[in-house]
Amino acid sequence: MQEIYLDNAASTPCDARVMEVMAPLFAEEFANPHSDTHAPGKRAAEAVEQARAHVAALIDADPREIIFTSGATEANNLAIKGAVRFRNRMGDGRRRVITVATEHKCVLESVRDLAQEGFEPVILGVDPNGQVDPAALREALAVPTALVSIMAANNETGVKQDLPALGRMVREAGALLHSDLAQAAGKMAIDVQALGLDLASVSAHKMYGPKGVGALFVRRRPRVRLEPLFSGGGQERGLRSGTLPSTLIAGFGEAARIARSEWQADDRHLAILADSLFHGLQERQTAFVINAREAPRLPGIISLRLPGAQAARVMEALPDMALSMGSACSSADLAPSYVLTAMGLSATEAAESLRLSPGRFTTPADIMRVADLLATAAQRVRAAGSTQ
Repeated sequence: MQEIYLDNAASTPCDARVMEVMAPLFAEEFANPHSDTHAPGKRAAEAVEQARAHVAALIDADPREIIFTSGATEANNLAIKGAVRFRNRMGDGRRRVITVATEHKCVLESVRDLAQEGFEPVILGVDPNGQVDPAALREALAVPTALVSIMAANNETGVKQDLPALGRMVREAGALLHSDLAQAAGKMAIDVQALGLDLASVSAHKMYGPKGVGALFVRRRPRVRLEPLFSGGGQERGLRSGTLPSTLIAGFGEAARIARSEWQADDRHLAILADSLFHGLQERQTAFVINAREAPRLPGIISLRLPGAQAARVMEALPDMALSMGSACSSADLAPSYVLTAMGLSATEAAESLRLSPGRFTTPADIMRVADLLATAAQRVRAAGSTQ
């Protein structure tokens, strides 16, 4: 049987148009973009700057506010640690750093790491729909705070946070606001200025671009200052040293350009696919629960619970289907999803949950087949469980 890929939240395939842009830079325009004393180097640099403009346009930023990194994990680390360390070096007395229990692991661990340097990590809980309680954030901000990190859309559930409302509280408290946009950029409208973001992280391979490249938005006015994570030749305005991978960056730029013009069409496509899946399971009389059903969510990330059927067993019964139980970065951990348990699900309920994330290239026929296979697998797992 042909495989069905439903793990786009973990990584998307490269769009053919992205591959077309990257191909010449692999074999022909391979010069170092920092070698600006000759024509090949200048052409590579031009490709980088064109991509920078496309990435900036995707989130309504100034190209000068885009710093290229190896991905969102590096961007998140640079934003959180770099901003807090710089403020501390400048004599800022704010020691509190706030984030949310459902954030990506790299954000949570970055905040926790700062405790070793004398900072105070605060991890806010969420309600059953995975959203931050504004009152809890306001209370946490009563203590002088250096930085708050809140993702725009969750990588396991697709839940969107109310960044405009939460951001106003952060700004009023005098803290910096960072957002992990890895899942949101290219899938919903993002305006970093309107959202009042000081820092924001983006990843290419979540939007049909290549792996190994991402970006950090760093606001210029008023200017946000960062302490670099590592030393080197001072590339990327001294914030991220190292030779830029111009091929990957060009692909990132093309992916951002496509996403900016097509995200609404993608959104409609994914919403139709999600509805078709739900209707298909209902028609097959398969009991299921949509986690965080009442929250605003990205249609391309579906957290689905199959009561009475362990997700791991269901996945074993579906060898031709690529899906997951949660974040790919936490997939080696056999413990229940920390995102789902933070939302109040029991360990058993979390273990019955799957993440299905269709994408731009998923077809309605794929989804009908998924409904068939998933319903059959759930029925078998439930039946086997009832006989044990």
